[in-house]
Amino acid sequence: MNTISPLAFVHPDAKIGDDVIVEPFAYVDQNVEIGDGTLIMTQATVLSGARIGKKCTIFPHATVSAIPQDLKFRGEESLAIIGDGTVVRECATVNRGTASKGYSVVGENCLLMAYSHVAHDCVLKDYVILGNATQLAGEVEVGDFAILSGGTLVHQFSRIGAHAMIQGGSKVSKDIPPFIMAGREPISYVGLNVVGLRRRQFNSEQINTIQETYRLLYQSGLNVSQALERIVSDLAQSAERDEIVNFVRASSRGIVRGNLD
Repeated sequence: MNTISPLAFVHPDAKIGDDVIVEPFAYVDQNVEIGDGTLIMTQATVLSGARIGKKCTIFPHATVSAIPQDLKFRGEESLAIIGDGTVVRECATVNRGTASKGYSVVGENCLLMAYSHVAHDCVLKDYVILGNATQLAGEVEVGDFAILSGGTLVHQFSRIGAHAMIQGGSKVSKDIPPFIMAGREPISYVGLNVVGLRRRQFNSEQINTIQETYRLLYQSGLNVSQALERIVSDLAQSAERDEIVNFVRASSRGIVRGNLD
């Protein structure tokens, strides 16, 4: 049974699941779908094209599925998809897609903290955390369990690997490979995200493989292509090794440099 305040606006064509709460002064547009058990708090705005999953919470003054801030946008139909269990905090914004992809995606169990922004055609996987005021430009990709600390700025088309952690206030203009910590100015590799990996049940063998892979990539004196050849020839095949190698090979912007000084 839904609880929809008479002081809220919910378009009659919106598809509302079971046990949804829409608080006073919230706005839910047409062409919107909201999953079971979701809470739309007071003065939140959910616009056309939103697809919000189950048990999400949209906090006051957050906006989901506003049109892109992209001059190439011509009013085409597109979506902003929010996965189950995700929380969008105060004044955070998720724009819908353009003709490029047709959608923006925030995965399951993510946390978008206050004033964070997810631009058009971004794809965030599951369990991603965006710190307060973190800003993603268009077509950014973020892997599972990545954490972008407060005030991080991410250039369009950049990619951030799974389990990566980025220092607050960083300016990301290169791809951030998986499993690492990145920070300093300019942003660079500063080591493995060992604490995060341990919390997610990576064992010592897996962490050692990741460590050795990045030793060859960043500390061997080889260029990236040479390092990848050495990694593939010298290290036993594993899911972690292959994830790093495939990420680096697919990078069109180039990866962050190493800097352990």
